[in-house]
Amino acid sequence: MRLKLAATAAIALTAMPMAAFADGEVNIYSYRQAYLLEPLLNAFEKETGIESNVVFAKQGLAERLDREGRNSPADVVMTVDISRIDELVERNLLQGITDNEILNKNIPENLRHPDGQWFALTTRGRLIYTSKDRVEEGAITTYEDLADSKWDNRICTRSGKHPYNIALISSMIAHHGEADTETWLAGVKDNLARKPQGGDRDQIKAIAAGVCDVAIGNSYYYGNMLQDENEREAAEAVRLVFPNADGRGTHINISSIALTKSAPNKDNAIKLMEFLSSAEAQRIYAEANAEYPANPNVKPVGMVAEWGEINPDSISLQEIADNRNAAVKLVDRVDFDGE
Repeated sequence: MRLKLAATAAIALTAMPMAAFADGEVNIYSYRQAYLLEPLLNAFEKETGIESNVVFAKQGLAERLDREGRNSPADVVMTVDISRIDELVERNLLQGITDNEILNKNIPENLRHPDGQWFALTTRGRLIYTSKDRVEEGAITTYEDLADSKWDNRICTRSGKHPYNIALISSMIAHHGEADTETWLAGVKDNLARKPQGGDRDQIKAIAAGVCDVAIGNSYYYGNMLQDENEREAAEAVRLVFPNADGRGTHINISSIALTKSAPNKDNAIKLMEFLSSAEAQRIYAEANAEYPANPNVKPVGMVAEWGEINPDSISLQEIADNRNAAVKLVDRVDFDGE
């Protein structure tokens, strides 16, 4: 496997052309970090003999695909959020796979595009973190509770416009409608202990430092911090809450894969997609980043299994994607990221 690591800026991506490859290869544009993909792609090459070439970037892949058009060497795109994959759909950069028995069997209907334009590979819960010292267990159990005035000046979160929070707000719109979700979001803003900032790990650190008592974050950040000797102490200061576990289920987001519209190695690309949905690959992928397998026949392992069963919200991720623009407008309307 050859990892071609691109710079994060779109202009830098333009400056790094990708060479033409032989028929025995598959070319990947990825928002997922290279170290997470390496064991998967090594296993894929061992099983099929197909080599993988990866361009990794934090942003700009949609723009690159758009620029390259039909001459793009990319066969598949791997993303880390429903918003990013939906952007590729909206820009007509993908092609659907509708009649693939393996993919349709391995990936549940709510975790794939209705026309097969993307397929989830792993899921992660958008959880609530609470202080073990200052919040009693069971004191908060739902996303709706975040707007309760009892949490005034006690909540931390990253920007409301970050894709992870946009997806959560989109799910609230799906369940409650725009008007009620706006009221809820305004209530959450009123309860913030500080202006939204940082990433999900920073919210855990803020709880440990006493800045706030409650925060919102993805499950795998907590898992990764527990494995980092420099961040373990902060992670151990919080407990995980799986919101709405006794009701509609916890909101989940996805990492996903999609076939590009150009796909010069289409057959190899589909073989890769099938492999990544298999039980073997699902175990490797989920364990590498403390995530949940998208394939329901593969159970979580290690620390993720120790957290207990997750009851995921069964709403279609495409419905959440369809509410993205409305969610962004609500964040602006309540000035969620303002002082």
